[in-house]
Amino acid sequence: MILEEFDETINSTFDPYEVENVIEGFPKLGVSCFSKKLFDQLVDKFKGIEIALSSNGNGKLPIYKIIYEGHEIALFMSRVGAPACVVQYEELFAMGLEKIVVFGTCGVLDKNIDDLAIIIPNAAIRDEGTSYHYLKSSREVVVNSKYKEEFVKLLKEHAYSYIIGKVWTTDAPYRETRKKVIDRKEEGCVCVDMECSAISALAKFRNKEVFQFFYAADNLDSAKWDKRSLGNTEKLSDKEKIGLLAIKFAIIID
Repeated sequence: MILEEFDETINSTFDPYEVENVIEGFPKLGVSCFSKKLFDQLVDKFKGIEIALSSNGNGKLPIYKIIYEGHEIALFMSRVGAPACVVQYEELFAMGLEKIVVFGTCGVLDKNIDDLAIIIPNAAIRDEGTSYHYLKSSREVVVNSKYKEEFVKLLKEHAYSYIIGKVWTTDAPYRETRKKVIDRKEEGCVCVDMECSAISALAKFRNKEVFQFFYAADNLDSAKWDKRSLGNTEKLSDKEKIGLLAIKFAIIID
């Protein structure tokens, strides 16, 4: 398959720095989520100041700077789907970002995982295409090789339940068939998302630090799909607290 033809060459026919310039004073540390509603809440809460724009053919997304306990943080909303998300992160790294804490929803493959429980991925099944342009072909990629212990300590301090396990990253959410769900569970996956394996591959290729975690949303471990708190407005105050947790963690690893 063509995705097995990995090219280790660092430079491409055009590179991110040819699209975006380094921005003087751009924060080295970033925090990001995928929910527009939650993102807007965090921007308002921390009185974010717009410092740049992330652009593609679908429009522009603002990047804000916030200051939390003396730390400058770039707060931005990640684009959904591995290709769009990775392109965005490439350009943010070109602007000057070095380290990202990113969090978002995931579907759970075990109905016993509570709604909004924190999930820390330690590996990701690469059922998407983007990661194969950044790492040699393999079934899995290691995720969060650093900072898991520090994050668990923070979760315990704030009395959050959590689980550490493997995530299944896929490009095709409407092809998460019952057979595939069962197969991924047998491989040890506890949840499913659309970006994790690709983000991890990018970070390894570019030698950047990205820490990823999820808050549990819809349940795929039943005869019928259970949406639970997947919607952007569902349990928003609880999700905002998770956003604050991500910001607190970012300054710990800064």
